[in-house]
Amino acid sequence: MKEEDRLSKEIIGAAIEVHRHLGAGLLESAYEECLCKELEIRDIGFERQKPLAVVYKGITLDCGYKLDVIVEGKVILELKSVNKFEPIHDAQLLTYLKLAGLKLGILINFNVSILKDGIKRIVNNL
Repeated sequence: MKEEDRLSKEIIGAAIEVHRHLGAGLLESAYEECLCKELEIRDIGFERQKPLAVVYKGITLDCGYKLDVIVEGKVILELKSVNKFEPIHDAQLLTYLKLAGLKLGILINFNVSILKDGIKRIVNNL
């Protein structure tokens, strides 16, 4: 998990930089675009809107799910611009982690005054 922890710090730093420049109140898509640009500037590998299949009874199904951002194939970012996190946001990210076979996900809610109040790490204990 050391690599995921290192990436987590880099990701949070990039998200703080985006929030510092944009503040709260924009659509998730704007934050995604800017966060990906910041990751690119920092030379951190990522994929945007990566399809996520659902495996049901051993059958792989395309249900239209997409991961907002996956960083270096190790950390899923779920971006929000909401009044507050709800339990469904945690459940959604944990399910994505399980389906993808990954350990760490980060929920980032950009619709807050101070970004540290809008960051939540979710760990899948595989």
